[in-house]
Amino acid sequence: MAVQKENGSVSIDAQNIMPVIKRWLYSDKDIFLRETVSNACDAITKFRMLHPDSGEEMQVTVTVDQKKKTIRISDTGIGMTAEEVKKYINQVAFSGATEFMKQFEGDDAKEKGDIIGHFGLGFYSVFMVSDKVEIETLSSEEAAEPVHWVSQDGMDFEISGGARASHGTDIILHISKEEKEFLEVWKVREVLKRYCGFMAYPIFLEDANAKPVEKEVPVGDEKNEDGTPKTEKVTELPKPEKINDTDPLWLRNPKDCKDEDYKEFYHRVFMDFEDPLFWIHLNVDYPFNLKGILFFPKLKNDFGTHEGQIKLFSGQVFVADNIKEVIPEFLMLLKGVIDCPDLPLNVSRSFLQNDGYVKKISSHITKKVADKLNSLMNKERETYEGYWDDIAPFVKYGCIKDQKFYDQVKGSLLLKKTDGKYVTLEEYKAANFDKTEKKVYYTNDEKRQAASVKLYTDRGIDVAVMNTLIDGNFMSFLEYSGTEEDRVSFARVDADVDGLKEESEEGKDLDADSMQSLFRSALSQENLEVKLESLGDPEMTAMVTEDEQMRRYKEMSRIYGERFPMPDRFTLVLNRRNETIQALAGRDPKDETTILLCQQIYDLARMAAQPLEAEDITRFLERSRKLLGMVAKA
Repeated sequence: MAVQKENGSVSIDAQNIMPVIKRWLYSDKDIFLRETVSNACDAITKFRMLHPDSGEEMQVTVTVDQKKKTIRISDTGIGMTAEEVKKYINQVAFSGATEFMKQFEGDDAKEKGDIIGHFGLGFYSVFMVSDKVEIETLSSEEAAEPVHWVSQDGMDFEISGGARASHGTDIILHISKEEKEFLEVWKVREVLKRYCGFMAYPIFLEDANAKPVEKEVPVGDEKNEDGTPKTEKVTELPKPEKINDTDPLWLRNPKDCKDEDYKEFYHRVFMDFEDPLFWIHLNVDYPFNLKGILFFPKLKNDFGTHEGQIKLFSGQVFVADNIKEVIPEFLMLLKGVIDCPDLPLNVSRSFLQNDGYVKKISSHITKKVADKLNSLMNKERETYEGYWDDIAPFVKYGCIKDQKFYDQVKGSLLLKKTDGKYVTLEEYKAANFDKTEKKVYYTNDEKRQAASVKLYTDRGIDVAVMNTLIDGNFMSFLEYSGTEEDRVSFARVDADVDGLKEESEEGKDLDADSMQSLFRSALSQENLEVKLESLGDPEMTAMVTEDEQMRRYKEMSRIYGERFPMPDRFTLVLNRRNETIQALAGRDPKDETTILLCQQIYDLARMAAQPLEAEDITRFLERSRKLLGMVAKA
């Protein structure tokens, strides 16, 4: 029976909903291509489910015609009858896919994840860029009649008999003047590759206005006189360009993927010329359908400038980059793809609706990352240690942001020592805590603090290297998080002298108050705190220390641009075992040599921690020359 011509208005108060669709429903206008092409792929899936033995080649073709100012999206799918057009196109937001899937319960339930689009509200995104939209469709049902549907504005339509000769659907968009950029083939290619680059069926891009290309082709088996194949020039139109990879790496069984496959995929998708360090292939069927690959790139110490990229897909259809509701924030430092067909997305597929479900997905991804790190640590420790400098900022950031992640990986956290070797926190404790007052001593600048580091390493105390931007926060996290057994305190090698003290009777009779008065007077610093301690190395005259927490606070203030920086407050620790300190105690505090020696001792102690500034180094050099002259004349 031929289709009768019919006019009407789209239901559900289209006059109110169409302006919303055009302006607010979709954040990006180019989403119309994702919606129409994913609908086309869904139509092919429906056809294959109803006709599994057809053997036909299935594809979607997007044709750009600049002269006619149209974009045509053509598929070889199930098509629609006139009644289905009225039902699924004219009734906005009524999901044809939902009703279709009622036919496939039980054993075919798994296939539901592949039906992500539907003829409904998503289709109406085409009116964001079109002055007029046409549909030419023919159902795969026997004796079906072709149908033609046309609408100028998405509110009023006309339906009549069509001209399509084979099952499937053509959506013809008459692009408006304001959106003429979408008539550029390069623009359409860019959008298709972004959203449709991994859809399940071949997607081709065709330029209707492409100029013929002249090329040389062989003439059968004929040969020239010199024996070379005979050719002739022919003129051909360029073939449609295939846009997508229908068998993305993340959907394959990890056992079937080689290292080179992962690296090639990483370079191609993320435009990164460096190889990733390693990767995690996610392949989950229960309790939800989740597949993907997370790559660990090399992270710089200043990872705040590092841009990760986690691409979220729903049934091979790209949704968006870095959706924080699905991907834990700390994983945003990585690069990868996550494909979850069961994600509860709203019509724009850009925002999530079911927080509880999403949290389960997020927690599962976090656990898989932790499992990978623990596996490397326990089974391939040498390899893991080789990765540590590059992945440490990511792992530490993850621990700070996610307590569960910390609980899962705390046994795989490493400290790099100044000798270049790596130990876990537990290994450091076992080797050092009987000598260090249960502190982890560290340096954040091995060269500047080399003298202080040597004081500890000479006593058999390991010094950790904590020189990344995040280490200040990470140390504070370890000091205040976890169980009492987990907690550990950190002290920079110039923060105190607890690990350098040694029982000795030498200099025990020196008076701390008089020594403090001596140095305060000589240095003109009335508030300087001076201590007398018995330090392990009798050759060392003194150390300058600064309270660990106060120094960390000042460093964080500098990083975050504190307007009123805190003044330096050092403590001068004199080694009562040292002969110079002992000799000073018996000298006249007003004697010039005594004053110069006090000043020299103080500056030498400061220099062991950090370089002197311009004026201080000038005075130090002048004083050194003066003392040398005095010694030479003595």
